[in-house]
Amino acid sequence: MPVHIAGRCTVFAESDMIHKQQMGHKTDDILYGLCQALVRNYLKKVGLGKEILPQVVFQGGVAFNQGIIKALSETLDTEIIVPPHHELMGAIGTALLIHEEMGTNNCKTEFKGFEVSQTDFHVSSFMCKACPNLCEIAQISVKGKVLARWGGRCDRWEGTATREALNKDKF
Repeated sequence: MPVHIAGRCTVFAESDMIHKQQMGHKTDDILYGLCQALVRNYLKKVGLGKEILPQVVFQGGVAFNQGIIKALSETLDTEIIVPPHHELMGAIGTALLIHEEMGTNNCKTEFKGFEVSQTDFHVSSFMCKACPNLCEIAQISVKGKVLARWGGRCDRWEGTATREALNKDKF
């Protein structure tokens, strides 16, 4: 029989689980109690004010967790549908939204192609002596063209800007 776990806060939930374990409850009952707590918390925080009607489709990586599916089904008193490749649906949805947005705004993609993995990237670093911080700046380049720089305490070298360009743009 599942035990009640306080699920509003991770720290309290952990303490509650340890306490239940010390009281001798079975691990399966504690874990299912945690699943129920997570479902309650989700419905109170994310589902607040939303009417959830059948059919419920559960997507994302959490849909791998059979305990969560069972707790969600019991709490909502409905069947939970977990589609194939549920863990990829968010990425697919995002890709479709971006595709739609790019088409609407006539944007051109900056996708370099799958061959980018064969590109010979060169990673190096240098010491910036523009101030007393003496930051080590990392940079990545291809065929001598700097693609990005990072690692400073200021934005002098961030992105693809060069020191010369920054000096020219001052006031």
